Amino acid sequence: MARPTSLYELLLRWNGEVLWAPATASTDPVTKFGDEARSVFGPMPDGVCTGPASRQLGLEVEGNVVELEPNPSKTGSPLEFAHRDINGRLVKWTTEINRCDKPSLAGGVTFCAMNSRIGLVRRNHVQWLFLCRKSTESPEIKSDPYWTATDPRFSRYSAIGFNDLTGEIAFLDGRKDRSVFDWTERFPPPGGSSYSDDTGRRAAEDLYDGGFAVNCALCHDNKKPAVVDPHMQQARVGYFGGRNDQRAAFGLGNFLPGRIARPDAPFRVVGSGFTDAHGGTLAEARAFMIKDHSCSGCHSLTTLESGRRLAADAVGRKPFVQNPTVPLNSVLFAQNVALGLINNHKTEWASASGAGRISPWMTPDHGGNLSENSRKLDDDDWSRLSRCAWGVGGSECGYRPLFTACPAPGSGGDTFVPNDFSAQVLSDPTADETQAKKLRVSWKYLNAYGDVPERDDVRFNVAFRQTNMPPGGGSPKPQEYPTPDEAKGTDFVAAAGGVGHSGSATLLKDVSFAGHKKWTDPVPSHMARSYSVDVPAACGKRYLFRIVPERFCFDNSGIRFGEAEYLLYRDIDCGR
Repeated sequence: MARPTSLYELLLRWNGEVLWAPATASTDPVTKFGDEARSVFGPMPDGVCTGPASRQLGLEVEGNVVELEPNPSKTGSPLEFAHRDINGRLVKWTTEINRCDKPSLAGGVTFCAMNSRIGLVRRNHVQWLFLCRKSTESPEIKSDPYWTATDPRFSRYSAIGFNDLTGEIAFLDGRKDRSVFDWTERFPPPGGSSYSDDTGRRAAEDLYDGGFAVNCALCHDNKKPAVVDPHMQQARVGYFGGRNDQRAAFGLGNFLPGRIARPDAPFRVVGSGFTDAHGGTLAEARAFMIKDHSCSGCHSLTTLESGRRLAADAVGRKPFVQNPTVPLNSVLFAQNVALGLINNHKTEWASASGAGRISPWMTPDHGGNLSENSRKLDDDDWSRLSRCAWGVGGSECGYRPLFTACPAPGSGGDTFVPNDFSAQVLSDPTADETQAKKLRVSWKYLNAYGDVPERDDVRFNVAFRQTNMPPGGGSPKPQEYPTPDEAKGTDFVAAAGGVGHSGSATLLKDVSFAGHKKWTDPVPSHMARSYSVDVPAACGKRYLFRIVPERFCFDNSGIRFGEAEYLLYRDIDCGR
């Protein structure tokens, strides 16, 4: 005699293909990161640093642009550095570059590197920024072919994904045991282009750093994907005449999208591997804005590098805190050493006393507009700013967490909620399963947070309880439904796949939309998707359901459950 089909087996048979959590196909840290990022940002493009959506990062010395090219005036036309003005007129040749107008603030890289490339791919509100950075072990550059604009070799590959509606940001780096990359290649995204892209997934595992060694959030911290420092050479930074300065043509202009840093703006790092590695930084970081301060009229700052190294370089001051603790004094000393090395590679021309006078490159009241001859930041304003930046300021700093919480579905900035709930009795299933009826619970939902048509970070838990139909019917009392904790699976015990018992309720976990099979990528949609689960039902019974939406945050906060109550019930009255 055949064994009867259990409730859990039947639930899994009817619903199993849509019971799955996103980004669970692989435990490899690179592939898992890619699946997580794709679930939040949608399809990830290949990394490219060439083509029309890219720019070369030039080098400026004494107000002129520099290129490494053959010097035809010398025997054998050796490679030398050609310095040209804005009109393209040759000013001079040199054999090495020890200083430049805008040395990199990054640290650990060549200060006056040239001919790195940056690529940008935009789709709706999501942008991916790719950096192919040239750098060597030497802090200075010499006339090596590596530094020419046509040599595709570079040493550091990285990318940043950002959604300017939600403030969600993701960081990835090329592997650290590789020192040579080639920008004529396309770099596959981590996790490949999809769950089924086996070739791309394998290639990406060999390309990226699965240990997330570099804490990118330290510098890319002020609620924007790109730090606006002189090295990135946006036209509004470091040019005396602002956007009207002829030399602004040397910079990136408006290639990088602008974004105002507000302390209340959402900002959240996506990627469980990254947040596990750098959770302490993310938890302790603060945004601040000092009321009535000269630097607070345009943007907030942070207790990470935008408030420490970037701000100090921008206003030409040394980080300073009166009576620091011994640990803080050590960190301040290290920061001042780093800034000293940067200043040692900055031209005299660019300094406040030089002919260019483009440093400090941020001024009180007028920001990056250096043409106003604005006053310099005074000692008191700098002392207040520095105290706040180093985390020892008082209430005037207006500290608040820099990185904001992952929103539960239907809360915070996510205003999208499920609707159209119904419970419908279908025809009897086949006799070899059960003689019960099939009860289909349905609803609709569009995961449109961030305007990403393929967003896939929300699932639903469906908890139900069976009781006898009360005589005369009547609506159930609130306590008769499964509890919120039962629906969240607080004490869930799996019986088969994503089904099991949770307290006194039966629970189906991680329900996706109809037809969304395990480890497949969703097709884009701007319309609400249909969701449903089928439950075996018997005559004379009442079925009570609690449905809870859940967001997989892919950070160190885990899963956030919606707090709204979605309750429904259905009586199976076979006598009618």
